[in-house]
Amino acid sequence: MNIRDIAKLAGVSVSTVSKIVNKKDASISKETRERVLKIVHEYNYTPYSSTINSGTSTGSIGILINSSKYVEHSLKGIINYAQQMGYSPIIFDSLGDHKQELKNITSLGTKQVEGIIWDPINESSLKNLKHVEALDIPIVLLGNLQDESSYSLPYEEIAYFLTKQLIERKHKRIACIVGTDKNMDPFLSGYKKALFEYNLKFNDSLVIDTLDLSINDFIIDRQISGFVSADFYKSIELYNLTMQSGLKAPKDYSLLSIRNNAELEFKNYQDALSTITINNTGFGEHVCRTLISLITKDEEPKPFYEKMVLDNTKSLGFPAENERPKILVVGSINMDTYLYSSKLPHNGATNFLSNLSKRPGGKGLNQAIGAAKLGHQVRLIGCVGSDSESNTMFQELKKNSVNTEGITRSDDTETGQAYISVESSGDSMISILPGANAALSPTILENKQELLSNVKYCLVQTEIPIDAVEMTCTLAKENGAKTILKPSASKKISDSLLAKINYFIPNEEELSSVCPDYKTIEEKAAFLISKGVKNVIVTLGKQGCFLKNAEQEKYFSAANFSTIDSTGASDAFISALSAYLLRDYCLEKAIQIAIYAAGFLVSRDGITTALVDRTTLESYIAKKEPNLLLKD
Repeated sequence: MNIRDIAKLAGVSVSTVSKIVNKKDASISKETRERVLKIVHEYNYTPYSSTINSGTSTGSIGILINSSKYVEHSLKGIINYAQQMGYSPIIFDSLGDHKQELKNITSLGTKQVEGIIWDPINESSLKNLKHVEALDIPIVLLGNLQDESSYSLPYEEIAYFLTKQLIERKHKRIACIVGTDKNMDPFLSGYKKALFEYNLKFNDSLVIDTLDLSINDFIIDRQISGFVSADFYKSIELYNLTMQSGLKAPKDYSLLSIRNNAELEFKNYQDALSTITINNTGFGEHVCRTLISLITKDEEPKPFYEKMVLDNTKSLGFPAENERPKILVVGSINMDTYLYSSKLPHNGATNFLSNLSKRPGGKGLNQAIGAAKLGHQVRLIGCVGSDSESNTMFQELKKNSVNTEGITRSDDTETGQAYISVESSGDSMISILPGANAALSPTILENKQELLSNVKYCLVQTEIPIDAVEMTCTLAKENGAKTILKPSASKKISDSLLAKINYFIPNEEELSSVCPDYKTIEEKAAFLISKGVKNVIVTLGKQGCFLKNAEQEKYFSAANFSTIDSTGASDAFISALSAYLLRDYCLEKAIQIAIYAAGFLVSRDGITTALVDRTTLESYIAKKEPNLLLKD
C-alpha cells in the first residue's frame, strides 16, 4: 500500500497525504486530517517502510482466511505444520468483506512475514494481488480460482466419483445437494461431468440448495432415486426429513456425501451415511508445506492428492424400483379409432355408425397399463411417430405410471393406427395400420436391453415385426425373464421362437392359424408343447379358457359379466395373469384371477380406462371367491 493508494481512498491529493503524515498540515482542515489519518491507520501505511531491513528473517507466516468452512477446517493443519517447522502463524480473517481483506493484506505487510497463505473472498479479490506481490515474498492462493497456481480440495473429482457410484448401481434420477461454500461450483461441475459421460440428462430442478418435507414426495414418486451431497450437514438434514415419512436409505433412496475429518460431533450419522472423508487437516499441512518449500527453496511444490474411497456403503444401494421384480412389455402402440354400429361391417353392405371415438391403444400399451394398474412397476418398449398423437401416448402412459424409457420416436412414419368396429352385442373386429410399430427392430431392442434388468415377466405380441419378437424372447431368456406371447396377426411362428416361450396365449382363431394341421384345441395345444412351449393358454371368450402344459390339461369357465365391448379382453387377461404370477400365485389361480380381470374389461367401454385396478379386482373377488386370493 503506497501513498497514492491512500490518497485515492481518502479522496485527496498525494501532497495532502504527505503533509498530514509528516505533520506539516497546518493549512489542512480538521475533518480532512482525521479522514486521512483514519485510513492511514486502517491500512497500516508506513511512510518510511522502505527503510525496514527486508533481509531480516522474522520466522512468521501470514494466513489470510475468509470465515469459510473450506479453510476453517484446514486451518488446524496449517498451524500445526507451521509450528512444527518453527514458524509463527499470524492469522487475519476477512469476514467476507473486501475492504477488510485489503486492510488485512496491508497489515501483514507491516509484520514482515516471510510468506502468505491467502484464501480470497472471490475472483474480484485478486485485484489486490498486486499489493501482496509488492511485498516480494512467496504466496500460496487457496480456492477454485482462475489462477492455475491456486490450491484447492478436489471437489470436482469427488463429485464425479460419488455420482459415478450411483450411476454404476443403475440410478438415473440423481439429485445434487450443493453447499453454500465455495466448493459448490466445482462439486456441481463434477456431478454434471459424470452425467454427461454416462449419457444422462442434466436437469436444473435436480440441483438442491434448500430442503423441506416436499423432498419426500420426489422420492416416493420415484422422481429422485439417489443424492450426492457437497454438505454433510445437509445430508443429515435430508436423512432426518425422510425419516419423518418412513423413508430409509438405502431401501428407498441412496445418499452419498462429503464429510471432512474435522466433523466429529455426528458419529452416529457417520456410521449411517455413505461418505467420502476429506482430509482437511492433511490439506492444510500440504498447503503450509508448499509455502515453506517456496520460502526455503528446498523442494518443488507438489499437487495435493485425495484418495477416492467411500467410508462405508450403508446408504448406497440400487434404486428402490430395482429391488422389486418388474414386468417388461414389448409391443405395439396405436391410436385406436372406435367405430360403433348396430352390426359389424360385411361385404356388399353400407354400415352406418352410431358413434366414433379415438383413444390410445395397441396391445403393448394396453398390457403395460393393465399390469401397472394392478400394482406393478412396468416398462414398455415400442415405437411411435413424431406426430401429436405420440404425445398423447406418453401422457397416457405417464398417467398410469408406466416407464417410457424404452419408447423410441420415429421421424419417418406416424404413430400406428387401429380401426376397431364394435357392434351392439360387444363383438368387435380390428384393422391395423402399423405405422411406427414396424420400425421396432432387433437393433433397438439390443440398445434397450438394460430395461430387462430385474424383469421377471416379459410380455410380447406379434403386432410388431417378427424379428423384433425373436430378439425380445432371446434377450428375455438371456436375462432370466419368462416370456408371455400373444400371437396376434400372425400365421406362422418358427420352431426356434416357440422353444423360447413360457406362456403362449392365442385365441381360438389364432391357434388355428398357427396350428392348421390339427383339429381339436387339445391336439393343437399338444403340438405347441412338443415344440418347446412350456404353457399354452387358449382364450375362448364367453367359454372361458383352456390350459395345457406337461403336467395338466384343464378348462376354466368365464366370469359372469355382461359384455359391452370385447376389444382388449386378451390384453386384460394377459396383464392380470403376469401380475399375479409375479405375486407368486400358482398358475391355476392366476388364470382364474385373470378371467375376472378380462370380465371387468368387457363390461366397460374402451380399453385403457376399462382396465381394472388391483383394489377393485380383489374386492370383487373377495366377495365371490375369497379363497382364490389365498396363495397356496
